[in-house]
Amino acid sequence: MQRRTYVLIADFAVALLAVLLLTADCAAISTIQDRIRLYTYPLEFNYTDWLLRAWFTKAEFGALGAERFVPQAGRRETVLEYAHLMGDIGRSRWKLQEEIATPNGRDEKAIAALRAHLREDYRRRSWLAPIAEQIIQEQISLVLAEQGVTLGGEPIPPVMYRTTDVPMALVVSPRNVIRQIANISLRPGLTLDQQIQLEDKVAHDLNLSTLVVPIGGVGVYPTMVMQTGDLPWLIDTVAHEWTHNYLAWHPLGMHYDSTPEMRVINETTANIVGKEVGRMVLKRFYPELLPPPPPPPSKKKKASPNTPPPFDFRAEMHKTRVHVDELLAEGKIEEAEAYMEQRRKFFWEHGYHIRKLNQAYFAFYGAYADVSGGAAGATEDPVGAAVRKLRAQSPSVGAFLKRIAHVSSFAELKAMVEEGKP
Repeated sequence: MQRRTYVLIADFAVALLAVLLLTADCAAISTIQDRIRLYTYPLEFNYTDWLLRAWFTKAEFGALGAERFVPQAGRRETVLEYAHLMGDIGRSRWKLQEEIATPNGRDEKAIAALRAHLREDYRRRSWLAPIAEQIIQEQISLVLAEQGVTLGGEPIPPVMYRTTDVPMALVVSPRNVIRQIANISLRPGLTLDQQIQLEDKVAHDLNLSTLVVPIGGVGVYPTMVMQTGDLPWLIDTVAHEWTHNYLAWHPLGMHYDSTPEMRVINETTANIVGKEVGRMVLKRFYPELLPPPPPPPSKKKKASPNTPPPFDFRAEMHKTRVHVDELLAEGKIEEAEAYMEQRRKFFWEHGYHIRKLNQAYFAFYGAYADVSGGAAGATEDPVGAAVRKLRAQSPSVGAFLKRIAHVSSFAELKAMVEEGKP
């Protein structure tokens, strides 16, 4: 108990520091961000309030040590029960929306029954979620310890997250070049009309490209992760956001916003670590949830001249981004925007329902370059390629993380990759 008390005191100190850092970061904003926030301020997410409530819950369940009352053999089942519950909540919410919106006459008894079922599920979630979180934190910590990313046997900072309704983000880019100049968190639950109204107002008044995007997690501390019943995705995302926490205390994370390249390096690193650590956790604790291995290569049959090739979203999106970059470099902004709208319709016809394809879209999604192609810029994507190459040169994901954490510029990363050439 004494050690737990010391841990809680230390955790509270870290929480207070997180709030102060967040407040300081919000105060030190540029002129363009000040102008954008004139539009977003009434809709912005209150991180300070969320962090205080999250830390209260963590302190409460941490002091109780609730997960310790779950036998080691039953911890896996507890997490699976939580995942099943979250899936049930998602299905019930969808059914309720369908019942309320049906044009064929509302079934009030069915609606009342669904609401009662959801109330009971929410009650179960209120006590089951914190216990499942403690268990998942412990499982990820064990894998990170095996990767050597620890101090005194514990990951630094400790793995800590809360599932919640995550905020949305208003992403802003100039129109003449793809570059994220603002990413402002908005309250969850904004209607589509509210999102479009905000996008259009900022875009029109400030001559910028704007897009409100959903996000899966936020690297505050404890990290904020979207509520879901998809356990593989959840574990992957918790590991991804912890990576941002880890990098925040190293040169790479400290230089996150210094250049567009540094943002790509940070996000690509977090994606690589999140996916690899997530897979290790699944393999060790939930092997039945591991995706099947890819099928062995087989001889491809020669396609018929009348059979179109299968649609490749990543290849088509990358082709789109490369051409947009070329048009913008030539100063053809309106032509680039017309081309993106044309391509958006093309993607929609192939089943990819993208609401808006613009400079802000590429500024946001182009930073995740752990897989070649897609929304990343440049034909060869030198930034993402360099991160992937450094991972290939590293003996483990832990060794990769410890190496790249000390990078403070793209030039340093390139030099590091060159030094590691076989």
